[in-house]
Amino acid sequence: MFFGVPWWVILLIAFTFLSGYMALRAMVAEKRLEERFIEQEGQVYMKRIEEERKKRFIKKVGE
Repeated sequence: MFFGVPWWVILLIAFTFLSGYMALRAMVAEKRLEERFIEQEGQVYMKRIEEERKKRFIKKVGE
């Protein structure tokens, strides 16, 4: 016993904190993954816009 508290109660508290830490790590990792995905999608979108601008410029110059 640690200060009159059974060992399993201390173990339960330790596992609760460990669980919270692991949940926090998972949230951070998921946020990073989501940001990376958003960045990639943004690059695809910007590429499409640039290609459309080039098409319009070529069409305008050809007239």
